[in-house]
This record gives sequence, C-alpha cells and structure tokens, in this order.
Amino acid sequence: MVDGTRIADVEAVPEVGSYLFTAEDAFTNERELILVPCERDPGVEAWVNECTHENQRFDRGDGAAMRDGQIICPKHGSMFDACSGACDNGEAAGTSLPGVDVTVEDGGVFLTDDNYTYLHDGGVADDDGPDSTSHIGF
Repeated sequence: MVDGTRIADVEAVPEVGSYLFTAEDAFTNERELILVPCERDPGVEAWVNECTHENQRFDRGDGAAMRDGQIICPKHGSMFDACSGACDNGEAAGTSLPGVDVTVEDGGVFLTDDNYTYLHDGGVADDDGPDSTSHIGF
C-alpha cells in the first residue's frame, strides 16, 4: 500500500496534455501542480505548473501544450522534457522544472512528496496566478 494521497486514476492523465491539481507546499502556500504522461516508468510524472523562466502557468485549466513528449511554455515556447523536466532551448534553456514525487500503483497516481499536501483537483481557486501575454498558438 502506498503512503500518499490518491490524486487521480492513471487513465485521467491525458496522452497529450496534463492533469491539473492543487497542493499546499511546506510553507502553506497553495501551488498548482501537473501530472503529465512520460514514456518511462511509471508512465506519469508531476511538476510544478510554472515555467522556470517567468511566472507562466503551463496548464491554465485546459491542459498544458505538449509536443513530442515535451511541455511547452505558452509565453516564449521553451520546451521541457516531460520525463526529466529539463529544458535545452529558448529562454528557459539550462533549467529544470521542480519535480514532485508521485507513485503509480493499482491504476492510481498518488502524491508521495513530503513537501506537498494534496488539496483538490484543478487550479488554485483565485485568479491571481500568472498570465501569458504571448500570441503563440498551439
């Protein structure tokens, strides 16, 4: 049995895109986190829902833009590997997304990171999150 909170069924994580949820960090701040598909075991990874270059959310409620196993920043187009979180292009080149520990077991995805406490599905309730001023379309 996993020592963590069930976030979602593995099937709820889209093949292309993300599953958005909110957790409380160690400093009691609400943080948006995303589950994304990954070709390596366990098949799902979790990341903080924010570009490392600027305060831009990947998933604004309708799934993160993804292409070829990479998460795309909606502002400048930097691409982050969905499995490792690493970015080797654009404004965020040389950075990596902050990871979040999850475990996949019995068809479910569980939050097992001691730095986060699961709160709810979806994004932070208020609209004070970062916005994109990009005209990039996906």
